[in-house]
Amino acid sequence: MANTLVVDTSFGSTVGVLGHDPIVEGDSRTHVERLQVNIGEAVESAGLAPGDLDNIIVGVGPGPFTGLRAGVVAAKAMSYATCSKLIGQDVLSAQAWMLSLKRQGDQRLSDTQFLYPVEQSKNNDSTRHLTLAVNDARRRQLYFALYDELLMDGGSDTDTSKVPQQEVTQHHRVDVRELVAMDIDYPQHIVERIHATLNDFATTSDSEGSYRIDIIGHGAAKYADEWQKLGEMLGCVVEASVLDAGAVGLEIFAECALCANGVSGSKTKYSTQGDSAENDQIKPVEPLYLRRPDVSVPNPLKHVLNHAGVTRS
Repeated sequence: MANTLVVDTSFGSTVGVLGHDPIVEGDSRTHVERLQVNIGEAVESAGLAPGDLDNIIVGVGPGPFTGLRAGVVAAKAMSYATCSKLIGQDVLSAQAWMLSLKRQGDQRLSDTQFLYPVEQSKNNDSTRHLTLAVNDARRRQLYFALYDELLMDGGSDTDTSKVPQQEVTQHHRVDVRELVAMDIDYPQHIVERIHATLNDFATTSDSEGSYRIDIIGHGAAKYADEWQKLGEMLGCVVEASVLDAGAVGLEIFAECALCANGVSGSKTKYSTQGDSAENDQIKPVEPLYLRRPDVSVPNPLKHVLNHAGVTRS
């Protein structure tokens, strides 16, 4: 199996090698300072040297500018130095992916306490399960995206209680797609946009049944009153992220990234010649800031009547 390092700084920082518990820094004031140290500790505790890494999966956000940039830059530098594959992954779709796996009875998540409120899908249930994935953007705003759940066998939500565990835990059994594209907004506006999207969807789709929207991510519980405006559609609210699930969370985050980029995860170093079809599928790694910068280009100075400007003597 490939040696894969995961680095994410979209909320605090999480650093870990697949198969091992990650190092988590929850203090956003110091996590950037500790990042390089934690990367070294994570690699060493896994019994590896930096040159042994095959893949580096880095979180591309969405998240605040400074912290997110530090993680992406560190991962790019390490990938260049070790000739490892560099793969980006946003945190929102990975959170939706995890909830879909939980609904389908993935046994890896059976002991993840913060997911206990998430209900497992049942056979002949006409309810359509959606996930509102969020991340705290500060200033009373959230990064968010609304995802629909897709089963790759072509069916609707099914009861997996009688399905063999080895079939349930295959990560390709589920997938997610965006219904509301990734953005930043105030919680009350997010609710309004969800209602508008589902109303439009109802008029253009033959699907029947009700919706259940589970909400997950850092900042979700902070705006619980706003989520009540979703009415009967509101499911559970989980104040946690995929990377809060420890070693299992790292694994799911990596699965999501590898699948989205068409990477097998096999023990193959990145080709700097670009002649590998697999390498060609890997998307460019760029941070998702979403919020416009506070600094802007100033307006030009007003023209003064009959003023010829300054000239050199």
